[in-house]
Amino acid sequence: MEGAPLFLVFLGAPGAGKGTQARLLSEKLGIPQVSTGDIFRENLNKGTKLGLLAKGYMEKGELVPDEITVAMVKERLSRPDCARGAILDGFPRTIAQAEALDRILAEKGASLTAVPYIKVSEEVLLARLSGRWICRNCGAVYHMIYNPPKVPGICDICGGELYQREDDKPEVAKNRLKVYFEQTAPLIEYYKRRGLLVEVNGEQSIEKVQEDLEAIIESHDCP
Repeated sequence: MEGAPLFLVFLGAPGAGKGTQARLLSEKLGIPQVSTGDIFRENLNKGTKLGLLAKGYMEKGELVPDEITVAMVKERLSRPDCARGAILDGFPRTIAQAEALDRILAEKGASLTAVPYIKVSEEVLLARLSGRWICRNCGAVYHMIYNPPKVPGICDICGGELYQREDDKPEVAKNRLKVYFEQTAPLIEYYKRRGLLVEVNGEQSIEKVQEDLEAIIESHDCP
């Protein structure tokens, strides 16, 4: 059906596969994946007014205020490629941002369609996060459980040395998850109360998770 644009907010902890699923769905539906990380990088690289404002906070090690993040998201959603909708990845992170998103969409005559929450147990998330190693030379990504290199510590592709990012180390990964769950719990409740949250089992195969996401969209009678 043509008609109402399709706006989705993807929720999921680090390691839940949220970015991968958002990218796959974006390709299938022909609507953009709007990631706050990408928006920040674009604004910083182009030296936009918002990018320079954000840079000032980041250089001081401070959190970028909501109003700057919200303004960047609003500008991104105003572009022609978002006319039919978008998949938001990494935004909103707080209730204030969620309310700001409602206002942005209302100004466009739109509203959120659904909020898929890709749910994965902490035990599985830790295994996924702390098993990741990256080639220092070519950037290839390995996983000690799911995709190990043929020779430990050596990249299959270029023979470069593999290293583990600081935020993938078990103790850091555990803290990342703790912060995520503390920050996101109110958001999950917010969308649950509004009847928008749909839980998806993120411990299934990538293909099965994608099937479940497509079923959610079909059940909302989306294009």
